[in-house]
Parts: sequence; C-alpha cells; structure tokens
Amino acid sequence: MRALVLSLLMLFVAGAAFAVDPGEQLKDPVQEARARAISKELRCLVCQNQSIDDSNADLAKDLRRIVRERIVAGDDDKQVVDYIVARYGEFALLKPRFEPSTWALWFGPLAALLIGAAITWSVFRRSRQGTAPALDAEEKARLDKLLGRPE
Repeated sequence: MRALVLSLLMLFVAGAAFAVDPGEQLKDPVQEARARAISKELRCLVCQNQSIDDSNADLAKDLRRIVRERIVAGDDDKQVVDYIVARYGEFALLKPRFEPSTWALWFGPLAALLIGAAITWSVFRRSRQGTAPALDAEEKARLDKLLGRPE
C-alpha cells in the first residue's frame, strides 16, 4: 500500500516537472531561465490554477512557445508579459497587476471582511439594547389573569 501511494505521488509530481518538453527549451540558458521565470507568472487559460510552466495543456504549450519567440525576438520581460496580456487579457496573469481596473480583486476580500464585521457588530449591539423593560406589578397581574395562572 505504501509503495502504491509513493508511486502515485511520484507520477503526480513528475507530470508537473516535465510540462516543458526538451524540444521547447531555448539553447541559450539565460534566455531559457527568463522564459521559465515568465512562464511561472502566466496562467494556463485551460487549467486556470496552474502556470503555463506547469501545464501540459496544448494552449499552455502554445503560450510557452510565444514567450520563447518574443524573448528570441529581443523583447524584455515586461514586453513579453504585456504582449500576452494584450492578446489574452489580465486573466492570463497569475498575480493581477495593481491597477484601478483590478482594485476589486485586491481589496474585495478585505472589504467583504470589514462589511461582515460591521454587520455582526451592529447585530450584537442592537441585541444588547433591545431588551424589554421588566413588567410592573399591575402588568404582571393582568398577564397572569390572561394566562389563567393563580395569583
């Protein structure tokens, strides 16, 4: 059983490790390192929770090829990323840029947490203030009569 679990774990890890085919790699190790670094920042548009560096999807392979082509063409890292974003949109970035158009992504969770905390605080505050005053003797006697309780 232990060997089976270990084998499955090795297969799972190996799948991600060999996502980049040796035929895709650039001959210049510096350019290849740049390509790998950029590929780790870009989202696989098919898998969505993996970088194109880790994905075996055909679109991820195409995006890795485009990244390498742009590097060989002389683009710097920012130009390569900007090219992919211009073509596929901000969703292609694993970590969205900090711009007005993405502020909802950056501040949305914090805003939701603060709104939830404010609502919770308001509800608790109202529940403390909303206690009814105690009945006086006349009201208590009337209630007992209505409920049929002996005095």
